[in-house]
Amino acid sequence: MKFSTKEDIEAPIDAVFDMLCEFDQFERAAMRRGAEVQRVDQLTAPATGMQWEAAFDMRGKRREIQIDMDCFERPTEMRLATTSPGLAGDMAFELMALSRNRTRIIVTLEIKPSNLSARLLVQSLKLAKTSLTNKYKLRVNEYAKGMEERYKRAR
Repeated sequence: MKFSTKEDIEAPIDAVFDMLCEFDQFERAAMRRGAEVQRVDQLTAPATGMQWEAAFDMRGKRREIQIDMDCFERPTEMRLATTSPGLAGDMAFELMALSRNRTRIIVTLEIKPSNLSARLLVQSLKLAKTSLTNKYKLRVNEYAKGMEERYKRAR
């Protein structure tokens, strides 16, 4: 199952990429929503090889996932791979400079089941694909607008 959307942000590509690298904020946001998140690598700066372990409740069941930074190419691309029992996922952020102060971000999420119970979960999600796609696009849009506002305040 795949979700993808793109947004244009009124900020330079380097500023957008730097905001995407604020991993502490993402960790805190997940914890506010009830997830347990812990960084498990020893890297001192953002780079390929960063790792997190997370646990959260979804659809009445406790889910544990490992998140690995597969690709970190400043300032154009960041890819995260997630693994959990039964499910694998890939999330990609691709940035493209449209002008000096305008950046397009393409955010893609793909979920792949690897056992029967995960297939049933993904199948039930497919039944709500339109609703989930709209929520996904709305979240990415809200985050992009927040990035624009943060950039304008920092100037």
